[in-house]
Amino acid sequence: MKAFEGKIKEYLEERGWENLRPVDVAKSIMIEGAELLEHFQWDNLTADEIRANEEKMLAIKKELADVMVYCFDMAVVLGLDVETMLNEKLEKVKEKYPAHLFKDKTKEPGSEDAYWKIKNEYRREGKN
Repeated sequence: MKAFEGKIKEYLEERGWENLRPVDVAKSIMIEGAELLEHFQWDNLTADEIRANEEKMLAIKKELADVMVYCFDMAVVLGLDVETMLNEKLEKVKEKYPAHLFKDKTKEPGSEDAYWKIKNEYRREGKN
């Protein structure tokens, strides 16, 4: 990750963008995220169905890369360590959503009552 952060930093510096305003980068993340979401509008394809559609895969890959580059831009501009940040978040998420509560393969992913129960509890308590 450090190597990629370095590439992003170099990319920004070469263009004089190392002092981008975080609000502008955040806007760009959301704009690109919306462009990614457009590729899922009006359908409800499974991952297997998407992987089988080369055109859709290429479009998703492009938009996802745009989102990720802007995310790295934000981290570099703010001096955040991406690897540490992601590892810390992953540990919190693993604790928040224990695997044993979500491993049931008979349910559709994302439909678990346990997810919403935990999510709402965290919101009430003001946790992230």
